[in-house]
Amino acid sequence: MSPPDPKEIVPLDPSLYINRELSLLEFQARVLEEADDERNPLLERVKFLSIFGSNMDEFFMVRVSGLLKQVEAQVLDLSPDGLTPRQQLASIRKRATELFDQATRLFNRKLVPQLDKHGIHILHYKKLSPSQKERVDIRFREMIFPILTPLALDSGHPFPHISNLSLNLAVVIRDRKGQERFARVKVPNTLPRLLPVKRSSGSTRRDGTVAHHHYFVWLEEVIAANAELLFPGMDVIAVHPFRVIRDADIEIQEIEADDLLESIQQSLRRRKFGSVVQVAVCDSMPQSIRDLLIENLEIEPSNIFVQSFPLGLAALMQLYQIERHDLKFPPYKPHLPKSFRNLSATEDVFAAIRQQNILLHHPYDSFMPVVGLLSAAARDPHVLAIKQTLYRVGKDSPVVEALLEAVERGKQVAVLVELKARFDEESNIGWARKLEQAGVHVVYGLVGLKTHCKIAMVVRQEGDGIRRYVHLASGNYNAVTSAIYEDIGLFTCDEAIGADATDLFNFLTGYSAIRNYRKLLVAPVNLRQRLEALIWREIEHAKKGEKAHLILKTNALVDPQIIALLYTASQAGVRVDVLARGMCCLRPGIEGVSESIRVISIVGRFLEHSRIYYFWNGGHEEMYVGSADLMPRNLNHRVEVLFPIEDAVHLRHLRDKVLEAYLNDNLRARLMQPDGLYLRLHPQGDEPPLDVQQWLMEHRNQLSARLLEKEKKRTKKHS
Repeated sequence: MSPPDPKEIVPLDPSLYINRELSLLEFQARVLEEADDERNPLLERVKFLSIFGSNMDEFFMVRVSGLLKQVEAQVLDLSPDGLTPRQQLASIRKRATELFDQATRLFNRKLVPQLDKHGIHILHYKKLSPSQKERVDIRFREMIFPILTPLALDSGHPFPHISNLSLNLAVVIRDRKGQERFARVKVPNTLPRLLPVKRSSGSTRRDGTVAHHHYFVWLEEVIAANAELLFPGMDVIAVHPFRVIRDADIEIQEIEADDLLESIQQSLRRRKFGSVVQVAVCDSMPQSIRDLLIENLEIEPSNIFVQSFPLGLAALMQLYQIERHDLKFPPYKPHLPKSFRNLSATEDVFAAIRQQNILLHHPYDSFMPVVGLLSAAARDPHVLAIKQTLYRVGKDSPVVEALLEAVERGKQVAVLVELKARFDEESNIGWARKLEQAGVHVVYGLVGLKTHCKIAMVVRQEGDGIRRYVHLASGNYNAVTSAIYEDIGLFTCDEAIGADATDLFNFLTGYSAIRNYRKLLVAPVNLRQRLEALIWREIEHAKKGEKAHLILKTNALVDPQIIALLYTASQAGVRVDVLARGMCCLRPGIEGVSESIRVISIVGRFLEHSRIYYFWNGGHEEMYVGSADLMPRNLNHRVEVLFPIEDAVHLRHLRDKVLEAYLNDNLRARLMQPDGLYLRLHPQGDEPPLDVQQWLMEHRNQLSARLLEKEKKRTKKHS
């Protein structure tokens, strides 16, 4: 099974590699497509548009800022697709501008009128009725005016610092001498962007329920309309909104840091003052003010992005909070697996896992068994220790509460809190300190590596020995996102996996140079080598004229070496199905290169997040699940884990039910074309429509109904 010499893998021709930044923008295009899809409930479409806005903010804060740094440092290295940093920035600007135009056009021309029809009215200040204006102006004077700070620009007032993601007003005023001046007013982010005007008593729907009417006006327009109160004695000539995005990809000099936590805190403070990477302005802003922003923010003209109103679409998430369940997806109640039903005692949790490995597929399966295992471990007098990795845990975490309870009850608790989880650093610092104060052994991560694996281990004394109960997953220990992220987890007390988990935690918390794991694939130790060997094995089967098939479900396929290997597999006759939700830098369907490769992306109600790697292996199928995407950072620079699916029932379920449904989806799936664009699939002929996420919800609901019926019959029989 040893792979051939790496020299046999021919380096990629740049024309066979899609630029990763442009591929990421195409993912944003697919998110935007969901906002335009009338099959989605109205407020869900607004939510997709907000997610698009948030994603684009992060794209500029991280990806564009990195390219700008390369230009500043005069880096001449080409990307794998043969582009210089400047060429990439030019291509990004063109595509991003197209997407911004599509997004605002969608909002203004489609979503706003439909919201209006459903009683959610987004009004412009100029179109308010006299009574509405009076009500809004009173609110301005009483609540908004006191917290605004107009900042002048002149010899005595230098250009003010403008923080990241801030919405601002450029105000042109004329003094009594007739001289025009410039001032900046920050739109406060402590107030709702859409200011409530009123909420009516509503009208009665056909079903007898009352639909309340909600009226909103844009906060920046309210401030602009009342700007003369901010500059008494002056004439306000014009007010123009603009929005600033700064470099937020913090760099941490870990090797030089005496205290990683303090180093990250300092870096977080610097994030607010990073260099400007984008200034969004409305097309009504005159060139003179744009030039003033260019000069004072020290940016290139290419950093100015002219967009239609409104700027900053991420703020639309406010609308999703409106209690209009008729305009959202129907609530979904996750399934509770049979193994965790009617557990009456702590011992039952461990007995259930001892009986068999238990597979969970979130959000279709409940996340509560994960919390249940940790809570049971905290209270069980036979449990000696709990070890766990935490990457993104969110607020009010029941997982952390269980760990705190465990240490209060005298258990040994060791937790690796990854402080370098981007945009979760502050939250993770808070959790790390709380855990430390309670007596938990907290490790911040490894120098030079980000710990991304998801694993928890409970060490329990049983008889004269100990048994290790392990939970492995593709997703974070976050009870909130588990309801909207698609992920897979496994409970097991397999001895080899338990021993591997012990070795892994020793690697994470101490000094360990272990190179051999029994069953787990661990990056950066053996995961890349083993994954490549498994692909090579499939190639060897194909070369012998045997059936060969790979299914790779991942968030992103970017790694040039893996892509080159998949091209080699296709040329050998291996059937390759790639389910890549986000970036994919491989070009499928090229004659003589990738004819047998198909790439599908699914964007829907739930965020596709699990990583599943399937190998036909001459009929002796193998499957691995875990946290690792097919990217250089995951394979080389992160601690990642893939775990085997060894139970035949689990493997059959994931292969024949789950993956097969993904491969046959014809409602949410997009098929990637050789040029990197995606074609939305539709049922053909008499082909039945299939939405994989809807199908999985219905499948789990049917299973829950059958279990409930069995329980009723059993209860009736014993009564």
